[in-house]
Amino acid sequence: MGRPAGVCFANSVYGIRFTDMTALLHRIETSPDLVEQVYRALLDAISTGALQPGQRVMQEELADQLAVSRQPVMQALRLLKKDGFVLDAPLLTGATQRTRGLLVSPLDAQQIAQVYEVREALDQLAVRLAAARRAHIDPTVFANGHAAQERGDVKAMIDADMAFHTAIYRAAGNPFIEQSAQLHWNHIRRAMGLALQSDDLRKPVWDEHQAIAAAIAKGDGERAARIMAEHTGKAAQALTDQLGDPADGGGAPGTDQLRGRRRQQLP
Repeated sequence: MGRPAGVCFANSVYGIRFTDMTALLHRIETSPDLVEQVYRALLDAISTGALQPGQRVMQEELADQLAVSRQPVMQALRLLKKDGFVLDAPLLTGATQRTRGLLVSPLDAQQIAQVYEVREALDQLAVRLAAARRAHIDPTVFANGHAAQERGDVKAMIDADMAFHTAIYRAAGNPFIEQSAQLHWNHIRRAMGLALQSDDLRKPVWDEHQAIAAAIAKGDGERAARIMAEHTGKAAQALTDQLGDPADGGGAPGTDQLRGRRRQQLP
């Protein structure tokens, strides 16, 4: 019998409380881009916390949950490993078999800080350019964001948050801003997922987004950039504090620590 379609955890190893709003894995319909669909489903699960840092993942179990064969899962996991989202798990020796598998990569405070440095630079440039054009952001973006927040749907909140930032990049009139963001889009997505697990960070998000959009529409680029810097800076500081200060050599628990904890939890 396969495992349930998703797993919810009360607390992560980082002290962040994950609630029952974490996304679940859903069955995937067969199509030519099946590997990409599996990759996206697993990345969403990693970003929302449905697959937690340090959690062991096995091809057979994932294939069963997603209702696909092992082949697209294997290829998707290779891509996730290449992109740094999963890594080799320690070898487990049971009574009848030896199993390695993979585990979800630990979150790292320094990497989170670096991702937010890039994001803040791109976002401030984008809002200044968008304000020079007095651009207006589609109200649907805000409606979708508030609706996702009210439902407590982390995946939808991530999608809405990224839609807002994408709208600003496009309003800036410089396609290289969005293209630059896409180079590390998936790592930004994971950072957003972690930020949105926190009530303190999640509650003011869309009020801040609307304040940024209002400043852009008025042509006040400096105000828009200032609010954006506060918006991203607050999230970056909260996350790096939670994971450990990279300047002090801190960070997420090491791979060995995570492996040890996960090994104790496995049957």
